[in-house]
Amino acid sequence: MNPYLMAFVVASIFRLAIGSATVATLTTAPIMLPIVQQTGASPELMVLATGAGSVMWSHFNDSGFWMFKEYFGLSVKQTFQTWTLMESTIGVVGILTVQVMSWFI
Repeated sequence: MNPYLMAFVVASIFRLAIGSATVATLTTAPIMLPIVQQTGASPELMVLATGAGSVMWSHFNDSGFWMFKEYFGLSVKQTFQTWTLMESTIGVVGILTVQVMSWFI
């Protein structure tokens, strides 16, 4: 499996399970370190891939979800439709950008 995609998926799973982007990032990094060392993947792109995965699937375990909901006066359903969709779009665009950048680095 592509190491950047693997970092993205691992971080996404942690984000979905825990809700915190910080915890997802800080948990994925040491897991992926041996992969970086063995494959020779760019550490910089690995950081970007991990960061892209860590913003996926924002839901009610995330304080940003509730802040967005309250600041904009939205219902929980509307917040899922806007905030979560926006965060997931950022993550997908991020990993696609990392994949394209990996062709040139």
